Amino acid sequence: MSEDLEQKYRDAAAKPSNLGEMKDADVVGTAGSPGCGDMLRIWLKFREEKKKGKVIDKASFQSFGCETAIAVASVATEMLAGKTMEEAQALQGEDLSAPLGPLPPMKVHCASLVEEALKQALTEEKSGMISDSEAAAPQAQGLQQSMQDSQTGGRKIVFD
Repeated sequence: MSEDLEQKYRDAAAKPSNLGEMKDADVVGTAGSPGCGDMLRIWLKFREEKKKGKVIDKASFQSFGCETAIAVASVATEMLAGKTMEEAQALQGEDLSAPLGPLPPMKVHCASLVEEALKQALTEEKSGMISDSEAAAPQAQGLQQSMQDSQTGGRKIVFD
């Protein structure tokens, strides 16, 4: 990996954009598993525009994963603003990580994790499973709480 690429990852991971729960989110998508350690949750808030219709107003994320997963989620949440649901649905992992440059083969799964969480959130919105902020609130619990609620091999994950 080039030194320039490594610096982009470090910068995006050290100062991630849009990090944290979004209390007024319209939809939430989660990908990964507490069993393997990589988990990512993405929150989306929509707005109506006259010409485009429903677009993503803002996005935020939480991640328990490596520096690359955090960096990809950070740049992805920035690129999602102003996109229609169809435009966002068409994005692949490589599109979401493109601002960072090409990912090394062993880090491609980080972009896939972000893509999976995004697609889950968009699927919920499209299907009408979650239609407003109040309905999203129960699912929008923090990623840390989700991990604490999970039982993995009879052990509960506890964060200090």
